[in-house]
Amino acid sequence: MTKTTEQHRVVIVGGGFGGLYAAKALGRAPVNVTLIDKRNFHLFQPLLYQVATGTVSPADISSPLRAILSKHKNTQVLMEEVVDIDPEQQQIMMKGKTVPYDTLVVATGVSHHYFGNEQWKETAPGLKTVEDALEMRRRIFMAFEAAEKETDAEKRRAWLTFVIVGGGPTGVELAGAIAELAFHTLREDFRSIDTTEAQILLLEGMDRVLPPYPEDLSIEAAASLTRLGVTVKTKTLVTNITDNVVTTRCGEQVEQIAARTILWAAGVKASAMGQVLADRTGAQLDRAGRVSVGSDLSIPNYPNIFVIGDLANFTQADGKPLPGVAPVAIQEGEYVAKLIRQRLKGQTLPEFSYVNAGSLAVIGQNSAVVDLGFIKFTGIIAWLIWVFAHIYYLIEFDNKLIVMLQWGWSYFTRNRGARLITGEEDLLKVEMDNNGEFHAPSSSKSTVEA
Repeated sequence: MTKTTEQHRVVIVGGGFGGLYAAKALGRAPVNVTLIDKRNFHLFQPLLYQVATGTVSPADISSPLRAILSKHKNTQVLMEEVVDIDPEQQQIMMKGKTVPYDTLVVATGVSHHYFGNEQWKETAPGLKTVEDALEMRRRIFMAFEAAEKETDAEKRRAWLTFVIVGGGPTGVELAGAIAELAFHTLREDFRSIDTTEAQILLLEGMDRVLPPYPEDLSIEAAASLTRLGVTVKTKTLVTNITDNVVTTRCGEQVEQIAARTILWAAGVKASAMGQVLADRTGAQLDRAGRVSVGSDLSIPNYPNIFVIGDLANFTQADGKPLPGVAPVAIQEGEYVAKLIRQRLKGQTLPEFSYVNAGSLAVIGQNSAVVDLGFIKFTGIIAWLIWVFAHIYYLIEFDNKLIVMLQWGWSYFTRNRGARLITGEEDLLKVEMDNNGEFHAPSSSKSTVEA
């Protein structure tokens, strides 16, 4: 790649939706772009729950960053981790290397938030990475395998109890997908258990699931989940998770739920780069650690440092921050790229304004809720909108084609071909402890496979 010292240097940290779309939009600009990410691929996070429940494989929703940007001759991709920033010298520090910049775009996203209970992480994994999804998939399918071998009715019931903490879009989608597994996909696969006896519990601390959505869509989502076989518990707070028991409180009522599979979908916190930016630039952070940005998505007093995507807290005119969803990150990435190009011409842009294309959440086959602002949909129409919207946002054509084919096959057969339990060889076994109790190892590292 030929570089000239006169060209403006843009460094983008993070290859998610915000960072990738910023890089793509700068592909023909008179700048040198360096995109840095810890991974060599872009991950379509909205479909991670389908990896976790065996509908698609990780490679189906991942695209190599170098392949996506290979035709952008002004762009270099580095697989590295940024550990610090020097805004005065205008350079970012990686492990053993520094990279100078004229404009910096930080889009490193968020991770799980256990609200001060980090000890729950091993027992209740979240869903943000490929490894998270594969670990969830291992636990979900291992639970059915363990139940098949268990002769004690109470212990078998615990294996067939799935608790999802958090009733936002991820929790709703996970609950619906596990219900479809238990009540449809797997019902003929086992001989000693009846998978339709599984209990899928969705716990939400607010008074309804999908709290950011209009109330009527939340009600419809809860009703659809109930029809699928999910038990929805609202106004229910998790107070403890230990020894495969979830302790909850609803008002004055305390309940203990024995469950071998506990999945976390209750909250997010900003990546470590948020704190780095606060320390180095004095940027303000919200309670989740997200960086408060100005009307052009830059940090106050540092007009050449932008924060976009889930890491940014951009407050709208109504006083509410933008949600952490892919369309927001995409529009922010494209806006920043356009602003950079305008600045090089000595011009500027009006402040960033998000065009809300709507909110979508799928509950199960033929069931979803969609809020387009001017109109709402539920049922099969909403489900079809959800399907085509997600196919549209998948990055590469082969991903679009593969996912469409797999969804089509799953629709007509109810079968899920990616139901693999992956990991180290000893983790593929359901072990029996000294008390004669079957169990799956609670902590492991799953193998990432195509």
